[in-house]
Parts: sequence; structure tokens; C-alpha cells
Amino acid sequence: MSVFVLLFNARTDNEGIYSTQVGDRNVILMFEQEDDAVRYADQLEAEDFPKPTVEGIDPEEIKEFCEDSDYDFIIVTPEMLVTPPALNMDETDWQPETSKRTQSDDDESIDLEAMRKRLEKLL
Repeated sequence: MSVFVLLFNARTDNEGIYSTQVGDRNVILMFEQEDDAVRYADQLEAEDFPKPTVEGIDPEEIKEFCEDSDYDFIIVTPEMLVTPPALNMDETDWQPETSKRTQSDDDESIDLEAMRKRLEKLL
């Protein structure tokens, strides 16, 4: 069985996974149905968010990622109605794909590189 998560810049050095904030915790949404994940991704894009890629992942692997990253997760069932939050973060741990990188980008990408490696383990 797979669950579906939303990735930004999938399969790049700048890959990021979509999470939302509930209280003071980061929460990754794991959709049981691909159609629900695609619908949510479309809603994000409609709110001027970069369009994420929907990826199927083994739920145990994403749970392990959440434990390693100190994230929580929610399994979104077809009966649940979820919509993106009204407010988006001004800053993210990833940036839309760019063609040029600067030295400061390299310095900031150290944590992203560790996250990318953890995500690659999931795939």
C-alpha cells in the first residue's frame, strides 16, 4: 500500500516535501487516494503556491522520515475534507528551482542536503 505526498522540485538537489503547521508542529499530509492529493496540489497552485508533484510512497518510510525530522503526520482519508491553510509561510526550507546558485545558497543548502538524503531513502 502506498500513500501520496506532495513534493516540490521532485528528484532534484532542491527537493522539499509539503508540510503544514498545526499549532507549533510541522505536519506532513499523507493522502490515501491519489485523486485527493492531486486536488490538494491544485488548490495550492490556485493560491499562488508552486505546483507540487504527487508521489506515492510506502507509509512506513514516510513515518520513519517524520520521526527522523521531528515532524508529525496525518493520514488523509477519502472521507476527510482538507484544504490548504489561508496563510502560507513567507519563508520555506526550499526554494523554487533556479538556474544559478550563489555561495550563500550553498551555505544554506547544508540542511536541505541532509533532508534530500533522508527523502531519497524513502524512494
